[in-house]
Amino acid sequence: MPATERPTQGRVLSWSGDPLLAAKFAPPAVAPALVTRPRLTDALSAGAQGPLTLVTGPAGAGKSAACAGWSRAGAAPGPVAWLTLDPGDGAPGVFWSYVLEALRRAVPGRLSGLPVPACPGRVASSLLVRLAAALEGLAEPVVLVLDGFEKVTGRQVPAGLDFLLAHAGPRFRLVVSSRVDPLLPLHRYRAEGRLTEIRGAALAFTPDETAALLRAHGLGVRDDAVRDEVVEGLARRTEGWAAGLRLCAVALQDAGDPAAFVRSFAASERAVSDYLLTEVLDAQPAGVRELLLRSSILDRVDPAVVDALTGRPGAEGVLERLGRDSVFLEIVPGTDGYRFHPLFAGVLRRRLQIEHPALVPRLHGRAAHLLASAGRPAEALEHAVQAGQWRFAASEAVRGLLVADLLAEPETSRIEQTFSCLPASVPGAEPALVAAACRLIRHDGPGCRARLRPAEDAARQGRPEAVTPEFRLTLALLRLLSVPYGPCEGPAAGEEAAAVAADLTPRPVPEHPGAHPGLEALRLRGLARSLLGCGLLDAARRTLAEAVGVCPPGTAVHLRHTCLGLLALAESADGALTSAEDHALESLAVADRHGLPAGHRSGTGLLALAAVALAQGDAEAARRRAEEAALCPDTRSDPLLRTQEAVLRCRFELAHGRWEAAAAVLAGRAADEEHWPAQQLALARAGVAQARGDHLTAAAALRGGTGAAALVALARSRLAMGSTGRALALLARAENTAHAGLPDRVAARLLRAQAAVAHGEKAAAERLVGDALDAARPERLRRPFIEAGPWLPYLLERSGGAGALRARSGWLTERAPGSGSPFPGPLQPLSARERDVLACVQRMMSADEIAAELGLSVNTVKTHLRSVYRKLCVSRRRDAVERGRELRLL
Repeated sequence: MPATERPTQGRVLSWSGDPLLAAKFAPPAVAPALVTRPRLTDALSAGAQGPLTLVTGPAGAGKSAACAGWSRAGAAPGPVAWLTLDPGDGAPGVFWSYVLEALRRAVPGRLSGLPVPACPGRVASSLLVRLAAALEGLAEPVVLVLDGFEKVTGRQVPAGLDFLLAHAGPRFRLVVSSRVDPLLPLHRYRAEGRLTEIRGAALAFTPDETAALLRAHGLGVRDDAVRDEVVEGLARRTEGWAAGLRLCAVALQDAGDPAAFVRSFAASERAVSDYLLTEVLDAQPAGVRELLLRSSILDRVDPAVVDALTGRPGAEGVLERLGRDSVFLEIVPGTDGYRFHPLFAGVLRRRLQIEHPALVPRLHGRAAHLLASAGRPAEALEHAVQAGQWRFAASEAVRGLLVADLLAEPETSRIEQTFSCLPASVPGAEPALVAAACRLIRHDGPGCRARLRPAEDAARQGRPEAVTPEFRLTLALLRLLSVPYGPCEGPAAGEEAAAVAADLTPRPVPEHPGAHPGLEALRLRGLARSLLGCGLLDAARRTLAEAVGVCPPGTAVHLRHTCLGLLALAESADGALTSAEDHALESLAVADRHGLPAGHRSGTGLLALAAVALAQGDAEAARRRAEEAALCPDTRSDPLLRTQEAVLRCRFELAHGRWEAAAAVLAGRAADEEHWPAQQLALARAGVAQARGDHLTAAAALRGGTGAAALVALARSRLAMGSTGRALALLARAENTAHAGLPDRVAARLLRAQAAVAHGEKAAAERLVGDALDAARPERLRRPFIEAGPWLPYLLERSGGAGALRARSGWLTERAPGSGSPFPGPLQPLSARERDVLACVQRMMSADEIAAELGLSVNTVKTHLRSVYRKLCVSRRRDAVERGRELRLL
């Protein structure tokens, strides 16, 4: 035995005589409101089956608590020797003195003859040899837990541990808890499969564990929605950081409104700021502390940018060490940059503002220009705004085509939020473009057009900033997409803007072909919307189908959602009901699948589904879908969608015989300047007039209409007024119209059949009705048959031969899902007196009895009965009563 080392005579440090501190050999005391986490206990138990388990994470990650909980749970494979390390324990002699005592306490009597170090600065190799030999002779495993190993500096102690792991035999197990990786050859242990690692991500609290922690702190919230919001908010803010959760839980106990506390980022930061400042920031050297403060303004901390912000090179090495040492800094996957933990970043920024308030805008300005030069315009403009450099920010937004990205994906873009406080006094054409785009995504079309004027003036005058391809492309897109909110200049205006955009699109970004994936789809959507407003349904459908085809999968979600909805709307108007329903449902599925916020959802798909339901005879489903669409912001702002929603509500009321309510829906609505919405309003007004029997007013509402729908509606009024020749001439014009849709073609054939019935040409009428049934059947188009009038059911019931016409109409009499009948309501409502007469018929009263009951003449009663039969499309008393019950008139 060397003379410098001798067996211990007591529990003291041999060179100083100071006692060994017993508190260091026991796991930390159980924290209040402890949450047991079985998954970590299981992970430590599995790791302790091998020689080395490493538990690493930032300050307050719960390393000690996890190891202590595992030790107390008795889940270790044998006795546990616990040692909590302090800053002075890194000297080899001190360290191994405490290790020997910890192991003696765990396995009494087995290590009593081992020497103790005689000086703090070194340990003889013979001590480690004897310790390894003693451990190799153990009958059962022993686990040494070293808690707080980051306090051990230098290579001597790690080298001794490595020797011990190599020679102490299979029953010695080591668990190291540390903020940083120890200087052990971890790569070799990994390659040999002898290392278990439990890192910060595994230590983070899950949402379920967060909820358990809040309950343990007595923070039970009765309301499920509030509880879920609190748990989700805390988990997101803290990213599962144990100390942060506990500090926030303590602060929540004094908060009157837990949900408001969680929503306030400042409140979360205040709760953890003292801990982070003391345990993390103040523990760093002065130079590193300054680096952390200055780089805190960055969302992505890149070494080159940090070098420029600090004015000193070498940030890469410092950041790498900080990331390795778990100083709340982690690598951003796929980049050479890092990111701060959100709470740590907030604390750093507040400290920077307190210590160097004048430096903050200068740092943001410097970062803006650095990031712009590095080709990262989105990040650059955010820093420019923080620095108050609005014109530079707008210039970068235009130069980087970020306005196009904003229009394509407003739900994920930070640009609108960045420019939400753009002062109106900022001069220049580029700020005008950005302001116009922000107005457009808020569905403020007139505001967009007004803010485009300075940019348009700059383009006309050829100012330097207005001649770049990026500026011209952005201007062309904004003009194209804001066309619905200005005067209707015909499709030529939209086509011209779309052509300019198409001509410019490839030029700005040839070196980054995938940088702006929604550009072409955005251009096509704008062109299609212009075509749709002008009533060119075929061209709009082709363009929208092309737009959907070029929308990149997984990106431009809002754009794809809107294009699908517009396509469905155009198809529903053209009578392609099956395709319209498919595309509308796909539009809604895209929004649901990607969690599109309600404020960014389009009403186009819902309006298309409402139109399909109404066309197929399901008025109630149409009403529900139209009500959903009315809640969408674009339905309220886009004149075309606003008109379409009103027309659908009007037709729903007419389908239930409420022409007064239908007229009220249209009251006060001026004819739109776009062709198609104006035509839709005219048709709706004519339908209301026809429902109340005012065919002259209906014809006046349709005067000047040249489309197939207007000509068919006008023919219906002329036929009702007895002008059969005029009606047939109008129908011939409608059928020869190039863009006559399926509903118009079916309605025209039915009107020809009605005219044939009036002239006693039953065979011709049956042939025409059969053609209409065959044409409408693939799309289940019922509405023209529902609105045809009482002659149609009469003709179907009395069709000649073997009932071939009745067989062909079988699909028509199937009940539509959710509807009461394939003929859900009279085209003309019953008057109050007609309802009284029908109520008497239900009581099986004769005409004489009804006359006496109501004080009418018998002839007047018979006149009312004939009107009731006509309006209810029946010919017998029993059928009238049944129909009245179906319609809830009785």
